[in-house]
Amino acid sequence: MYEIAQRVLVLRTDPPRDVTVTVGVPYEEPTGDWSCPYRIDGLDGWEHERKVTGLDSLEAIELALAMVRAALAGSHEAREGLLHWDEAPSEQRPRTVYVSLDKIRDTAYIAIKHEVAPDEVANQVAAEGVVLDFGDSGQLLGLELTSAATRLPPEMRI
Repeated sequence: MYEIAQRVLVLRTDPPRDVTVTVGVPYEEPTGDWSCPYRIDGLDGWEHERKVTGLDSLEAIELALAMVRAALAGSHEAREGLLHWDEAPSEQRPRTVYVSLDKIRDTAYIAIKHEVAPDEVANQVAAEGVVLDFGDSGQLLGLELTSAATRLPPEMRI
């Protein structure tokens, strides 16, 4: 699942552990409806990907968020007062990528941050069908992918 949102909650057990909620990129079903995957890791019985389906991508996201809220609030852990969403998140920092698709050139740019300015790219490394852009301190800024129509997963082609 390619994620669009993630939140880490705290489960006050001994030792404390994280409950990670992830919402994926909505995608169109063959029927024309839209589905949105979601996952809750750390709650008993929710450790696999699920999906909800709506009339369009926005409704699918709204339904996924409603399902997540209901699952969290109705969980055994929440009813026992163990699940808290007012705590500081763990040291894990979720990563989001930003995808720009150029259908005419059949390329995609996947950025690690919202915007990558051309002058930020200090080094480029080319591999088969991919160009990696690195900043001056060696951090990966993004990558350009050729043949995006076949190499980019369908749920990222939005």
